[in-house]
Amino acid sequence: MNQPSTTEELRKSRCVPCEGGVPKLTPEEIEQQLRLVTGWQFRPDPDRIHRSWVVKNFMAGIDFFSRVAAIAEEEGHHPDLHLHGYRNVEIEIWTHAIGGLSLNDFILAARIDELDIETA
Repeated sequence: MNQPSTTEELRKSRCVPCEGGVPKLTPEEIEQQLRLVTGWQFRPDPDRIHRSWVVKNFMAGIDFFSRVAAIAEEEGHHPDLHLHGYRNVEIEIWTHAIGGLSLNDFILAARIDELDIETA
């Protein structure tokens, strides 16, 4: 799969089912894709990306997670969702089957970035 070179290309892409056997993205590819998703940060061991928000209230966080879950289910690619202290939400994404990052992770991040979120 060719690497998208713009945020719009990334958002229009769709996740490809992955059950392993796909190479992890290289550090250079990770850096290139990180430039296309606002606010996401790289976290090593295993390689993953994450982003945090402070939402207006508990229900704003739950509503956001519900909409993230719908996208994740549609894409067949499921992130880890964390709610801390009732208003702090965090999402971690990586391709579990390969123990690192694939293009799918950045596609999902770009799709999540399209969602409205009621922040504090």
